[in-house]
Amino acid sequence: MEKSQLKHLIDVAAGREAADLCIKNCNIIDVYNKDTFHGDVYITDGLFAGFGGEGFPAAKKTVDAEGRFMAPGFINGHVHIESSHLSPAEFARLVVPHGTTTVIADPHEICNVCGIAGLDYMLKASEGLPLTVYLQIPSCVPATPFENAGATLLAKDIATRIDNPRVLGLGELMNYVGTANADGDVLDKIMVAKDAGKVVDGHAPAIEGAYLDAYSASGVCNDHECATGDELRDRIRHGMYVLIRQGSACHDERNLLKGVDKHNADRCLFCTDDRQPKSLVEEGDIDNNIRIALSEGFDAPTAVAIASLNAAQCYGLKDRGAIAPGLRADFVLVDNLEDFNVNDVYFAGRLVASNGEYLAPSVHVDPVGVSGCMNVKGFSPARLALKLSGNSVRTIDIIPGSVVTEEGRAVVSVKDGVWVRNEQDVVKIAVVERHKGTGNVGLGLIRNYGLKGGAVATSVAHDSHNIIVVGDSDADMSVAVEKLVELGGGIVVVKGGKVLDFIQHEIAGLMTDKPGSYVEEKISSMQALARKELGINDNVDPFMTLCFMALPVIPAIKITDMGLFDVIKFAFTPIEV
Repeated sequence: MEKSQLKHLIDVAAGREAADLCIKNCNIIDVYNKDTFHGDVYITDGLFAGFGGEGFPAAKKTVDAEGRFMAPGFINGHVHIESSHLSPAEFARLVVPHGTTTVIADPHEICNVCGIAGLDYMLKASEGLPLTVYLQIPSCVPATPFENAGATLLAKDIATRIDNPRVLGLGELMNYVGTANADGDVLDKIMVAKDAGKVVDGHAPAIEGAYLDAYSASGVCNDHECATGDELRDRIRHGMYVLIRQGSACHDERNLLKGVDKHNADRCLFCTDDRQPKSLVEEGDIDNNIRIALSEGFDAPTAVAIASLNAAQCYGLKDRGAIAPGLRADFVLVDNLEDFNVNDVYFAGRLVASNGEYLAPSVHVDPVGVSGCMNVKGFSPARLALKLSGNSVRTIDIIPGSVVTEEGRAVVSVKDGVWVRNEQDVVKIAVVERHKGTGNVGLGLIRNYGLKGGAVATSVAHDSHNIIVVGDSDADMSVAVEKLVELGGGIVVVKGGKVLDFIQHEIAGLMTDKPGSYVEEKISSMQALARKELGINDNVDPFMTLCFMALPVIPAIKITDMGLFDVIKFAFTPIEV
């Protein structure tokens, strides 16, 4: 801010000059005192100037709030934009009407595919939006050594971008074991963030005692992997902020709120982590977190503070998070404090959404350097043949509604030394490496998916995002894989050798620049198609379930391009028992 701008702001606040905008007759949510008060709010140059007074000059524009409640714009404390299947611009189209005006995004997914080029794309593609997008540089690329990712980010790579003002720090330290054990490579990454005065995000499920002491001592600022109120309180006791997560797959908020009270609420903030378009359209974003908190008995000012001020304080965002003179005029108007329906959304004093309608112009950024990420070599239907010497096998058993799996046992049919489908709900699953042209194809068997003829394939497969395909016919599985390669990524449904439907993800095989409403409708229709034509179980998400079957850090048994992996033993395991 220049001196002349500061003078103008002060003059507007004092009533010597006219404001650009006055929102009159509103009930202002005071996140500092956890209260509300009635009044007017004056705004100039995109900043809150003050609350007015007698004899103030009329603002250039006045909006009558008609008694509605004004809240600061909501801040999503941790999100992977890629998990929405949408480009940053289209992600903004879905979340801004729900009152989200700032996100702290970890581009972990695209960086696992494209490396530092993925981070650069996300920075460029999120410019000029009515949504402030801050990024964290991923700390774990690749996520594990048990799969092939598209890139490796070392401390020296992180150092090349850490000084960017829109980079707030180091992304979630999923290698909490390495952190607590003072692994040299992990410490090098932490030191890059510390030397730059930046935040280090956490990711540490179920750790406690001296292990948690060591993790916290490393300088980790927060954690979004708490599952219970007791864990929440323990993290706070260790000096961390806790991000209360309510995503599409992980619904942690109600459990975590049991540990929140008036003494520790200021150490909590809301996040979504991974959220699908359908959830964003039907339930909302951070406003959904607020409604859940209200339904659990929290007062509105406290819930709104968790959604705004606390996140700003956690990440050192001193220019936002409340309605107060000198702060950014990011705010929302809601009609009541029970349903918390977001009516109007303002970004830097400009109306950008009203009654669910996004008012900002469309933004398109060519996916230079992050498209066509399909380096698949040596693939053919023959690579999918699962050779067995006996018929007793391990299976990946799906637990409906969870990304956790169980290790199962099954007796399968074998013909000429190769697995063939029988009447059981056991089908083949494969991961095809798509980054380095290794030719790797990891094979396994999965139960409780419900597929009866056909195949489903996707290039969205956490965390390395190789191609994952499930089916009972090598021919159909092969068609699905080959279609994905042709598209450059996406989701494909196949039956009888024909592609029934698909959606293209032209950005790193993870996202598309098509409108969010189209993507939501397309994925929903493809889910219905997969259930109807392929018989996939109603209690299983045909696509999201697959996305997590290749994640070898979540129990109990998963599959990568290198083979079947026992997460409990942290080692590969044979299919045959």
